[in-house]
Amino acid sequence: MPRRPAGHTRGRAAVLASLTVTALVATGHPAGAAPTASTASTASMNQAFEQAAERFGVPRDLLAAVGYGETHLDGHAGRPSQDNGYGVMHLVSNPVNHSLEKAAALTGKSTADLRKDTGANILGGAAVLRSHADALGMDEAERTDIDAWYPAVARYSGAESAIAALYADTVYTFLAQGLRATVAGGERISVTSRPVSPDKGPLAKADVTAKSQDYPPALWVAAHSANFATGRTATVDKVVIHVTQGSYAGTISWFQNATSKVSSHYVVRSSDGQITQMVRDKDTAYHAKSANASSLGIEHEGFVDDPSWFTDTMYRSSAALTTYLCDRYGIPKDRAHILGHVEVPGNDHTDPGDNWNWTYYMQLVGGSAGGGDVLTFPSYTTQRTGSQGPQVTAVQTLLNQQGYDAGTADGFFGTLTDSAVRAFQKARGLDADGTVGPKTWTALLSAGTTPVLVTGASGDAVKRLQRSLTAALGRTVAVDGAFGTDTDRAVRDYQSTRKLSVDGSVGPDTWKALQSGL
Repeated sequence: MPRRPAGHTRGRAAVLASLTVTALVATGHPAGAAPTASTASTASMNQAFEQAAERFGVPRDLLAAVGYGETHLDGHAGRPSQDNGYGVMHLVSNPVNHSLEKAAALTGKSTADLRKDTGANILGGAAVLRSHADALGMDEAERTDIDAWYPAVARYSGAESAIAALYADTVYTFLAQGLRATVAGGERISVTSRPVSPDKGPLAKADVTAKSQDYPPALWVAAHSANFATGRTATVDKVVIHVTQGSYAGTISWFQNATSKVSSHYVVRSSDGQITQMVRDKDTAYHAKSANASSLGIEHEGFVDDPSWFTDTMYRSSAALTTYLCDRYGIPKDRAHILGHVEVPGNDHTDPGDNWNWTYYMQLVGGSAGGGDVLTFPSYTTQRTGSQGPQVTAVQTLLNQQGYDAGTADGFFGTLTDSAVRAFQKARGLDADGTVGPKTWTALLSAGTTPVLVTGASGDAVKRLQRSLTAALGRTVAVDGAFGTDTDRAVRDYQSTRKLSVDGSVGPDTWKALQSGL
């Protein structure tokens, strides 16, 4: 990298206008100086940053800002991100990015330690950053100038050109605005705000300026052609909500990687709600297995177990996108058609997780939490003490309707709801463990009158049957109140697996089995 003149005095105050992102300070308050820890336990991460910075000659605040941009300084107990990155510094091991292996070679630490030990991981991140600086020809004087590190930070991303610049811009915005985060154990990590004027070098011209043809407010960055299919084999009738398990720029880069075999139509940034489209609406993104052909996927930057990523700005931006898509494609604005990844049959993912506020999101979308009746979902997931969201509201509503006092149907599974669930389970001969799994869901949803239902029947009893079959079979049975061929097939499948007479008629025996949670 060419050296900058010693008299480098570019106008720093104007630089923020040129950055493409707006950062969100972790606590929403102005950042202050890094706290002085009084005990070893509260100083561990701060000490790790200081020691790694000193050993490899990387500015401490730059190192912390990179870690915050990658993970919000959460190592996630050594679990990998979507693109197989680990720890606070997101050291990656995949076909196109081998920063984990590079860190092992540079530090002498094992890859196992680098994945799970926070101190080792931060040391590894510093080593990789320094290796990029050395490859760029940065001398000792340049390494003391935080603005000179921009190209090295861009390389740390593992991305190229505009996406690498997007990543580095994020880090420098955190440096400009400062940040304050509380990490595991209550330790506070701070970066004090400062004027920045990064030396972008050749990356100064690398900018994402193309606009989406489908959603005008979004940017356009195409996913690799190996990661989606051209065209559709089904009508688009749903929106699937995802969480990236990684950073915004990292996710965009991963969807451009031919080896990933995954993509989504849109990606939403946490800090400012910026949206990038990567697959055209008319094409099939690989994001939700059984629902790929009939859905539009929206990824949200962050990790399911860390609610700090789910900012109000992100919710509002994503909800505006979902509203637009529903209006454009005639998708009902309800929870039967706006789904979490975890709710799509045949998937093994948990996103968006319990920290995603479905009630607020659906309010922003302008729809309902449950297809107008708060009870209808494409699948019914396990609920227990501590759970929250619209499916807890459904549990509470059903229990209250049946005379079990679950308290206000507020979507929070507390002690009163737990007691009501256990009482209901005991009355139905189920394990009274307070957990609402498939059996309890089936019994709750089917409770009520038991009229004989056959093909051609309609009404609320059919809806009740369709919901309970969805829970019992673990697959979506459309809840439309009409006993047609889909419902008939589901009834026969249920009767067959429960060793009942397989006649497609829902009589006393079939109702009894459903209401017993079988």
